[in-house]
Amino acid sequence: MNKRVILHCDCNSFFASVETALNPEYRGVPMAVCGSVEERHGIVLAKNELAKKYGIQTAETVYSAKRKCPNLVIAKPHHKEYERFSKMVNAIYARYTDIIEPFGIDESWLDVTASERFFGTGPQIAEKIRRQVKDEIGITVSIGVSFNKVFAKLGSDYKKPDAITVISEENFKDIVYPLPARDLLFVGKKTEQQLYSMGARTIGDIVNIGEPLLKKALGKMGEALYKYAAGLDDSPVASEREEAKSVGSGFTFNRDLVNLEDCRVGIEYLSDDIAAKLRKMGMLCSTVSLSIKDDKLNVIQRQRPQIPPADTARLIASTAYDILLKEWDREKPIRMLTVTAQNLIIADTVSEQLSIFETEIEEENQKSKIKEEMVDKIRQKYGAASILQGSIMNSDIGVYRHED
Repeated sequence: MNKRVILHCDCNSFFASVETALNPEYRGVPMAVCGSVEERHGIVLAKNELAKKYGIQTAETVYSAKRKCPNLVIAKPHHKEYERFSKMVNAIYARYTDIIEPFGIDESWLDVTASERFFGTGPQIAEKIRRQVKDEIGITVSIGVSFNKVFAKLGSDYKKPDAITVISEENFKDIVYPLPARDLLFVGKKTEQQLYSMGARTIGDIVNIGEPLLKKALGKMGEALYKYAAGLDDSPVASEREEAKSVGSGFTFNRDLVNLEDCRVGIEYLSDDIAAKLRKMGMLCSTVSLSIKDDKLNVIQRQRPQIPPADTARLIASTAYDILLKEWDREKPIRMLTVTAQNLIIADTVSEQLSIFETEIEEENQKSKIKEEMVDKIRQKYGAASILQGSIMNSDIGVYRHED
């Protein structure tokens, strides 16, 4: 079997780069894309390379950024343009492979293993993509080339902007092992602290600790981190052509969520969207995942089994809300929530064996499903915003306006 060749392409300072491509007057000046003061407290969403030299950070306030750089130019975000540019960039990727896995609006993995015989080596394909994105679209991209997804992403982060880094089976220990442990995929602040307490400052330290101790301390996450650090990741690039294995919905709120009622409304809104998609697909989810981003842009992600497997907002929201109650520090404001239905199974293949004590619960679930299916029909006829929960309509966190 041929060794895999994976690219990770990361558009540099994407929002700021798009704004500059649209407005050449931003070239040569420190510039930041900032959310509106009314809706996002005037925070920095992205900044160009010149602004970075002043120490301006994503998610800091405009007031703070202006103190560091009084002549900072502020640009308003244009999200439809970001989506348009993202599609153009991915269209260039598609010239070289149809195995493309987006990782956010500005990043994608590409499996170019089979493409090498047509377009040259992995680094040569990366160079063609880098040049075409720059010449045709007017923004730059950094690309990591490696034999797995984790190292390809480390490569795209290794040298910026407008650069290509090759991490091979021959050189990965020299490049990867000295990097800070926090640079490894899915190592958040809390995991970094846990690794630090075990003496792991670098990715190489993670390997040296060994899989047994990491698994004992961190469970399945420790097992995965060892695999990532040691270059043993074999996860495929999951192209959109493949059958959906999960359905997710996320939202960045107009204001930070600071109480449980806000969180409940947000989770119910997201779960309603997911459940409708599952019913349309004829699928049930057997796992629910909740991703939480705080006001400092720190992220945690946790999951729970969904018993019984579900395609109703009521059950999915209940599981997601339970995750939040057990896993989140209620003193921390929440900026974004993402609910994901995972481990999907075909609804028609599920045969539940319910005991006499579960009959009442199952009847309640069936009532919920009948009600939600009626809502599906109304929305199909009159639009997605034609019928909404009162709690969503009366909330000021932004989800009701999102449906307009």
